[in-house]
Amino acid sequence: MMNRREAISSVALLLGGTIIGAEAFLSGCKPATGGPVSFSPKDIAFLDEVGETILPATSTPGAKDARIGEFMKTIVSDCYEEKDQKIFMDGMKKLDDASQKKYNKSFVESTPEQRHDLLVALDAEAKEYQKTKQKTDPNHYFRMMKELTLWGYFTSEVGATKALRYVAVPGKYEGCIDYKKGDKAWATS
Repeated sequence: MMNRREAISSVALLLGGTIIGAEAFLSGCKPATGGPVSFSPKDIAFLDEVGETILPATSTPGAKDARIGEFMKTIVSDCYEEKDQKIFMDGMKKLDDASQKKYNKSFVESTPEQRHDLLVALDAEAKEYQKTKQKTDPNHYFRMMKELTLWGYFTSEVGATKALRYVAVPGKYEGCIDYKKGDKAWATS
């Protein structure tokens, strides 16, 4: 079984860098006690839809199956610094406003194709922002949502056992295993 540090490192490799909030997670998150963020069931359902658009169900379960909205709520509430919590919460509104502006309907009311197109545009915006971002600049809200979706999904039971290859108790160490095109990546090492 992977420990937290290995799981975060694996997801960071998938993302090509670091994960926002990972430092706090590695040192141990502390549950918020009436802090600045509060997620409603509607917010969690919204985040499930964002996650499902990023990682939709196909022949494997999607982000909703991993309860990604609950995962995001927990990490943002318990592990993010207050400034990143605010960016994330404001980002949910910005994402919904962008959908309203582009399609005259909320993100949740939009078609799967509209949701996909909007998130592709936001992803491009976030990547462009990262190129010139200074260390003191705030994080981009969509990058946070995407990172949390990937992190939460690939470290969840359904992500690790259905989307990745998983062996609960691996046998001997094999440093070189043939890979065939189309094989799933390993969830265990």
